[in-house]
Amino acid sequence: MSAASDLQVTGLSVHYRGRPVITDLDLPALRRARVTALVGPNGAGKTTLLKALAGLVPASGALQLGDQALHRMRPAERARHVGYMPQFAAEGVELTVLESLLAALRTQRSSAGAQTAPALERAHALLERLGIGALALRPLDALSGGQRQLVSLAQSVVREPGVLLLDEPTSALDLRHQALVMSTARALALQGRIVIAVLHDLNLAARWADDIVVLQQGRLHASGTPVQTLTPAMLSAVYGVQARTETCSAGWLQIMVDGAAPVGAP
Repeated sequence: MSAASDLQVTGLSVHYRGRPVITDLDLPALRRARVTALVGPNGAGKTTLLKALAGLVPASGALQLGDQALHRMRPAERARHVGYMPQFAAEGVELTVLESLLAALRTQRSSAGAQTAPALERAHALLERLGIGALALRPLDALSGGQRQLVSLAQSVVREPGVLLLDEPTSALDLRHQALVMSTARALALQGRIVIAVLHDLNLAARWADDIVVLQQGRLHASGTPVQTLTPAMLSAVYGVQARTETCSAGWLQIMVDGAAPVGAP
């Protein structure tokens, strides 16, 4: 795994077709060994922010990973530090699941021999860990949406990057696989990675994230722990809903939405 220090985002701006999507965004340090959830309503800039961190969209501002300037790196160099799982897995790829992981390993200079026994063992072990070992020899085009989602996660993790970016990693998954993916994300973070995930399900964010970043119209609205950020006031101001937050018997924060907030409510 490539070493990871805290990631600093300063003055980040992204435009799409001449329209500002993210404007002069400063974030608190995105810390190693922690899962950070990016939350906010549709159009808040969550996916755009993740793509900017991955170097997939033009952006201005500074992205500093320890003493390394990510924003100045060439794509191949940045890819050694950053793994990105897109919201939608690619279709029309004529590879098996195992071949797709070995192809991801070949993008590393140190993995030129990606067909070697250690590479095969790493790929197989990761697939087993995600509960999809039986899919290793299946063509990608023969998989369900949820299966492709899990394979996409494996592709982003197999190179063992120090920063892992997950765009709605649970959106096509059933409850069991949602828990599997999020527990895997937590385990990867505890190995020393920075894990940043876009999540729409705020209860999943409350359960699995150490830190929450709330975006609204491309700007930072709030950041902190789930208890600090997922408040009725924030849910009203950002999501436009009347909601309650309670702690369950296991000690986890839970969010219950009672309805839409009245128009003009603070």
